[in-house]
Amino acid sequence: MKKLFNILLLLLFLTIEGYTQAKKPTIMVLPSRQWCISRGYFTSFDNFGAIEKVPDYQKAFDENPNLLLVISKINTLFGDRGYPLKDLSQTLSSISKGNAEDMALSMDRESAGKGGLAESLFDKIRNTAKADILIEIQWTVNSSGPQKSVTYIMRGLDAYTDKQVAGAEGTGPSSISSDLPAQLEEAVLQHIDNFNARLQSHFDELFANGREIKIELRRDAKWAKNFESEFGSEELSFLIEDWIAKNSVKGRFTTDEATENKLVFSQVRIPMYDDNQRAIDARSYGRNLQRFLRAAPFNIEAKIVTKGLGYVQLICGQK
Repeated sequence: MKKLFNILLLLLFLTIEGYTQAKKPTIMVLPSRQWCISRGYFTSFDNFGAIEKVPDYQKAFDENPNLLLVISKINTLFGDRGYPLKDLSQTLSSISKGNAEDMALSMDRESAGKGGLAESLFDKIRNTAKADILIEIQWTVNSSGPQKSVTYIMRGLDAYTDKQVAGAEGTGPSSISSDLPAQLEEAVLQHIDNFNARLQSHFDELFANGREIKIELRRDAKWAKNFESEFGSEELSFLIEDWIAKNSVKGRFTTDEATENKLVFSQVRIPMYDDNQRAIDARSYGRNLQRFLRAAPFNIEAKIVTKGLGYVQLICGQK
């Protein structure tokens, strides 16, 4: 009997341990936009007449050897605290090898003029890594004679909404050491426990109330119907709104816009996982809405266009 009790106790411990691990957010560490652009690690594109700059992470890795050391150190600090990690350099390598053909096809004259490639690369990083939290880091080395210190800023961003959920900044003690990772570690350790607590609090809130995404439906110009067309005795827009209410956590969402040609729903709270314990993102949620529209009595074709993990468009009337 005592042996059976010990076995049951062990199984209970392993179950609790596995559940705790499953609830830790997956993170990816990357240099901040400001750090990249201020050091010349960026590409420019024409966004409908406005020149915009986006970080070029591969250039940063190639030209700044300290970046890999810093990201490796931050990864170690969070890995030691039980966080699953996605590595930026490995993600870039995976994109380069696995999607080289797709990236080449996107470099046509039209997309080059509109800057589609530069924008889609960051989305590809997020969609490939599928991290829950992006941790942005930037740092400056301060010198005073032989003494050096490191000032840093670290932000935790929800990868689905880009909202900041945690932040820390500070300056480590001065020393004559030139070991940047060690100095950065000393500075970060002063605030990392509070930073981790905020990350975990945000992730716990997502489990309780659902992950937040945005959904946009647009009418194709050639589609004979619109969102005010009636099916039975109800307008299509209200039927779609009812579907979202039934398929969101606790019915939580906001209708931002509702016209005959466009529907926009924000703050749509979706479950973290489906019945098969697969993570749900905006694309998979949009696919379920697509199936709803394709079924009778609607029989509406809708093309899915993803814009990151937390934003999906459905173009109704278009395959």
